[in-house]
Amino acid sequence: MTADLRVPARPDVAPIQRRTLRLLFATQIVGGVGVTIGISVGALLAARVAGTAVAGLAQSCGVVGAALLAVPVTRIMTGYGRRPGLVLAYLTGAVGGLLVVLAAVTGQVPLLFLGMLLFGGGTAANLQARYTAVDLAEPARRGRQLSLIVWATTIGAVAAPNFAALADGVTRGWGLPPLAGPFAFSAVAFTVAAVVLLVLLRPDPLLTARRLAAADAAPADADASPAARRAGLRAAWRVVRERPAARLGIAAVAVGHLVMVAVMAMTPVRLGESHSDADVLRVVGIVLSLHIAGMYALSPVVGWLTDRLGRRAVILGGVGTLLLACAVAGTAGHHTPRLSAGLALLGLGWSATMVAGSTLLSESVPAGVRPSVQGLSDLTMGLAGAGAAAASGFVVRVAGYPALTLLAAIAVVPLVALALRPVPPTAPDEEE
Repeated sequence: MTADLRVPARPDVAPIQRRTLRLLFATQIVGGVGVTIGISVGALLAARVAGTAVAGLAQSCGVVGAALLAVPVTRIMTGYGRRPGLVLAYLTGAVGGLLVVLAAVTGQVPLLFLGMLLFGGGTAANLQARYTAVDLAEPARRGRQLSLIVWATTIGAVAAPNFAALADGVTRGWGLPPLAGPFAFSAVAFTVAAVVLLVLLRPDPLLTARRLAAADAAPADADASPAARRAGLRAAWRVVRERPAARLGIAAVAVGHLVMVAVMAMTPVRLGESHSDADVLRVVGIVLSLHIAGMYALSPVVGWLTDRLGRRAVILGGVGTLLLACAVAGTAGHHTPRLSAGLALLGLGWSATMVAGSTLLSESVPAGVRPSVQGLSDLTMGLAGAGAAAASGFVVRVAGYPALTLLAAIAVVPLVALALRPVPPTAPDEEE
């Protein structure tokens, strides 16, 4: 922390921001590989250790773990900066990966669930990295720079499945059981990302932004006080409740994620109704690849539009895309190309609400409480996604896939009403 505290009150911010972005881009790729390579075999490993009936529950532990870990991680960031928070999140994910490997060796089901829960630390770190990218960004470039870090996830997500077989083959030679190797590889990737950030993420971008904000703030600004910086989720909710723009940012991220997860989770089941067992895995792989491309591949364009057209305009565009995706997927029947188009649009709508919502949220609250508010957003997003995934199976079983897409579309309506309400044109701590 000593090096961070020696940053002058008015540093040359541009070189610090460029270095931070390069570092985040690189570690996001490494972290993305770690997350995806584990997820790609997680259900298969869980089925072998715990049985097929609870394989989905083990996967859900990773989602819930990422949401819950956002709370302590952002609490640390609030008090000490981005660097220790990101390092803790990645190291937690590494410990989780090692516990999953140990569960595969010993056959201990509780250990598997605990490992998957902690494995969510890698996802928590990847999500928080997008906020780190905008701590020192110029107001006119916040959307683009946040979206650049989101886009880096694409590289890791695409590359990771290609390493799964290699990692499994190598670790089998060490005596590890099948499918344990990818999690060992994930633990190594998370550790590398943590070490790189620990050594190189200096000066800390959040602490630097906080000093700059404090230099301009009025002495009576409570949000910039040390007490505010130690505040937790309750104080974060008070800040969000007082700021319509912050409420819209959190709602955009959470609702977009809820709709995306609900529809995407049941799409493989829908495809299984119209394809044979021999073909369904190949078809699911193609459809989900198009969906992931929609989520990440165009995020730089979404970020540029966020800066050019405004945050609220892109949120509304994302809402419209989500509604179109639900309509296309819900009426596709067993026409796979049309269902694929619906899933690609679903990913694009998620990208718009994620990038624009995260940008709006970050610039709508003072630097002193920003990490706590961002942690509240990630917690809300994660729990919304986990709830959507759990409910989607029940809806499809009772009413069918088209009914699921209809309910997902209805869930977007409150976000439309919130986005159409007037919000302040500038953030309270934003430079004019």
